[in-house]
Amino acid sequence: MTLRLGDTAPDFNALTTHGPIQFHAWLGDSWAVLFSHPRDFTPVCTTELGQLAQLQAEFQRRDVKLIGTSLDTVQSHYQWLQDVRETQGTFIDFPLIADLDRTVAGLYGMLHPNHDESFTVRSLFVIDPKQQLRLMLTYPQSCGRNFEEVLRAIDSLQLTDEHHVITPAHWRVGDDVIIPPAVSDEEARRVFAKGWRSLTSYLRLTPDPREAVA
Repeated sequence: MTLRLGDTAPDFNALTTHGPIQFHAWLGDSWAVLFSHPRDFTPVCTTELGQLAQLQAEFQRRDVKLIGTSLDTVQSHYQWLQDVRETQGTFIDFPLIADLDRTVAGLYGMLHPNHDESFTVRSLFVIDPKQQLRLMLTYPQSCGRNFEEVLRAIDSLQLTDEHHVITPAHWRVGDDVIIPPAVSDEEARRVFAKGWRSLTSYLRLTPDPREAVA
């Protein structure tokens, strides 16, 4: 199954460390990050879970739920989370899916047999409150993920959903944003009270609208 941006995130039923869930019902009206691990008790994944636990408050501030998945059992997950607590000094307060039959892995295209015939790659999906896929990242098993970048991307998605702007490379909250080329100068004068500076006819920078309102 090939997933594309804008597709509805596939629904599924699963057992997790927080009990059984139906994914869409669990999502509710929130954003979510669904991420996979190749297996429990893997060193890179252990550090990733620690980082996510440290950043969970930042995700919650953005109304983003976290949920992980791997091919091991719930009991295995519980044992692994003890290791995470001991080695990373963090408590995991979000669910981990036990995807023994690879249902979730199959629905979300997490199995890449040319990379590994047995285990999932490091996939990550950002899902919005309309249950649409807004961002997809795929890492090899050897490369740990940067969750600060995931937060940055969510900030961009939420800003551009709220305001008629797009964000430049390395953008962070409070930085200037871009007025889309499809917006005429006449319309921009009505919408962007603080004006803009033009680097080219198609690259117009304006202050972050949320900062301007504040």
